[in-house]
Amino acid sequence: MRYSQLFGKTTKIAPKDAEAISHKLLVQAGYIDQLSAGIYSFLPLGLKVLQNITNIIREEMNAVGGQEVSLPSLQPKNIWEETGRWETFDPPLFILKDRHDKELALGPTHEEVITDLVRTRISSYKDLPIALYQIQNKFRNEMRATGGLLRVREFIMKDLYSFHSDEKDLSDYFDRVKEAYLKIYKRCGVEVYASLASGGAIGGTKTFEFQVLAESGEDEIIYCEGGDFAANIEVSPVKEGKECDLGHGPLKRAKTIEVGHIFALGTKYSENMGAMVSDKQGNKKPIQMGCYGIGVGRLMAAIVEAKNDKKGIIWPEEVAPFDAHLVHIEDPGTEPQAKKVYEKLTAAGIDVLWDDREDASAGQKLTDADLIGIPVRLVVSEKTGDKIEWKNRDSEKTELIDIDDAIGKLT
Repeated sequence: MRYSQLFGKTTKIAPKDAEAISHKLLVQAGYIDQLSAGIYSFLPLGLKVLQNITNIIREEMNAVGGQEVSLPSLQPKNIWEETGRWETFDPPLFILKDRHDKELALGPTHEEVITDLVRTRISSYKDLPIALYQIQNKFRNEMRATGGLLRVREFIMKDLYSFHSDEKDLSDYFDRVKEAYLKIYKRCGVEVYASLASGGAIGGTKTFEFQVLAESGEDEIIYCEGGDFAANIEVSPVKEGKECDLGHGPLKRAKTIEVGHIFALGTKYSENMGAMVSDKQGNKKPIQMGCYGIGVGRLMAAIVEAKNDKKGIIWPEEVAPFDAHLVHIEDPGTEPQAKKVYEKLTAAGIDVLWDDREDASAGQKLTDADLIGIPVRLVVSEKTGDKIEWKNRDSEKTELIDIDDAIGKLT
């Protein structure tokens, strides 16, 4: 991709209300654009990152037996009344009326919809277990949408729902999904703490939040640096300073960003909505359910919160919008070499952003490369001759290497 043709260039102007570093950097680097409070457009760079994150999530959900579906965003009032959440859901639902004067909600979550779907198609324990997931837009009627992608009114979420014949099967699957979540965050390049949590508006007998340490976070946890204990302060059974049971030192308190939440729902929704199955003896029993969510845009922002420096974003390899950022310093006679390098890289299957702007200075190009944050920067200039300059975004070290060596390192 030639940067001169890319829609959404860098800008020096930061959002006036930017409190989180991710909000500032994602706007300035050309990843997102704000339409209104809590409502954002993803520009080409931002959409590539979002797609890379969703691909990781999709792979790990498929690996635990998830089947992908797509459920409606418009949800009728009657199914929310079955669970008693039409009036009580927090934040309040976005409610609208159709031309027949019937009330509908823009879905902030899909427990009612998925339970309604399953109760019409599952009748026996032989049909269980089953796990269904989707990656789609959700809507939350937030009073105060701030922090860029960290607190929004429209967002993309992966939500997985599992259905089981008994509590043990639910518990076993819940643990499998918990491990899958840890794999997702590791692949996305962020360290998380699986923290004991409240079920909130969703409910559940056992719930965990996945938290990234960040000063801009709205949550707080008590945690052990050794990773064997973490809990939201709202439910923590212990206080900061208590010695870790496994000898890792005193427990700490820190602000965090929640990037995922999993719930063992039990029969909360199946009982209210009559989602029943026959057991081996022919008796009708409510289905055991689990719910597992990841806010994809919020995870994108949390990665930036954890991976940045004073120059800009530092994307982990698996989520970066491109494999390499090729910077052409417009010295006389260097155009053929820059074009040759670009063509050889792309022919080798390497996804490259080529800064080919003729009206931008060397300093501006290098500054923009740091701001955008692609893991590897390659420079072609008069000084590099028939070689290229290699620099990792998270290092100050540079080296001159052959193009074939660069291809070898990038593939």
